[in-house]
Amino acid sequence: MSVTPHKVGDVMSRAPVAVGSHASYRQVVELMSESKVSALPVLAGEGRVVGVVSEADLLPKEAFRDGGPPAAAQLDEAFKAAAVLVEDLMSSPAVTVHPDAPLAEAARVMARKHIKRLPVVNSEGMLEGVVSRGDLLKVFLRPDEDLLAQVRSEVLVSVPPPSDLDATVEEGVVTLEGSLPDRSLVPVLVDAVRAVEGVVDVRMDLG
Repeated sequence: MSVTPHKVGDVMSRAPVAVGSHASYRQVVELMSESKVSALPVLAGEGRVVGVVSEADLLPKEAFRDGGPPAAAQLDEAFKAAAVLVEDLMSSPAVTVHPDAPLAEAARVMARKHIKRLPVVNSEGMLEGVVSRGDLLKVFLRPDEDLLAQVRSEVLVSVPPPSDLDATVEEGVVTLEGSLPDRSLVPVLVDAVRAVEGVVDVRMDLG
């Protein structure tokens, strides 16, 4: 059975593209285009993450091209439109995650902050990698036989007798089959199976 990728460090990209805080606007645009990414960690010193620069930070320069006094609510974008260095463009402080964080934590941060990529930093704030939405979805590529083996060895083995409960897995969907005299265990079992990395859904077929 393959190792379950429980942590961000198991799925992150370990050679992330990053940019220095003194890089120019054009350098950032070129690097994003070459690397086919929409955001870059911004580094200072020996590699400490001090911010993130994204396409959203770059767009005000085009949006304010026609000029005109910006509304008060648009002052931040107006400043970015006039900026030529990354340190004046970036969003800071950066939203980051640690390599030992659970995948679910990274997914929640991305959803809450509406971002697609997270710099992965160590305890000193140094860049170790980048995790994307696509990286988090890799867990759902686990083979069905791996999921079945883990469900049997970590969940069903703990079901108290008398019970002949077993499972099948198809396309990541786990179906629990058999008899379960104590039906109060159903929600507990469902939660335990859902906690297995890569499970798409859980269904019950109890006699």
